[in-house]
Amino acid sequence: MKKLSVFVLLVSLIAWGCDKSSSTSTTAGGKQVAGRIVYVNTDTLLNKYDYYKDISKASENKRFQLENDLQNKARTFQNKVAFFQQRAQQGHMTQEQAQTTQMQLQQEEQNLMAYRDKNAQQLAQEEAKKTEDILNKIHDYLKEFNTGDKYDMVIGYSKGGGVLFAKEDLDITKQVLEGLNKKYAEDKKSGKITIEKDSTAKK
Repeated sequence: MKKLSVFVLLVSLIAWGCDKSSSTSTTAGGKQVAGRIVYVNTDTLLNKYDYYKDISKASENKRFQLENDLQNKARTFQNKVAFFQQRAQQGHMTQEQAQTTQMQLQQEEQNLMAYRDKNAQQLAQEEAKKTEDILNKIHDYLKEFNTGDKYDMVIGYSKGGGVLFAKEDLDITKQVLEGLNKKYAEDKKSGKITIEKDSTAKK
């Protein structure tokens, strides 16, 4: 899925309002955290979140299949053009036949381009929907994880991102990742989540 746009979106701040009178909180590892702010490493999250990996693989397969399909159609069209040019040059076609065939080939080329654009747009829409779904799942789990208003904010951290430094004891990536993967495994087993199998592009 080309890393989706999830990566960029996850780096954004996810925050919840809660009791501001408390200045400390405890991480899942039992450490006191000043300011009630923790972070999730988005690089690690995307690399190890099973749902994201499965969705990415399915999208990559679909994109690969679409590219192969388009290449096959383009190759077939090019062969038709070459055959037409050969026959025309050898004088095996009347002028009227040549004009008719040329118009047919032009229409076929337009249809091929429309087919390519339609499928590319459909794939982009599907990936955008999957991106939104992944973000919603992460956001919903973080809300559940933050039951009791343990934290004021959960920040998305990535190397080279807006946050230049963060103490390791503020990192809750492991706990969040374990929870997300457990939830995904349960939903997958129950059939609540299904991953699209390999399929060829629609004709």
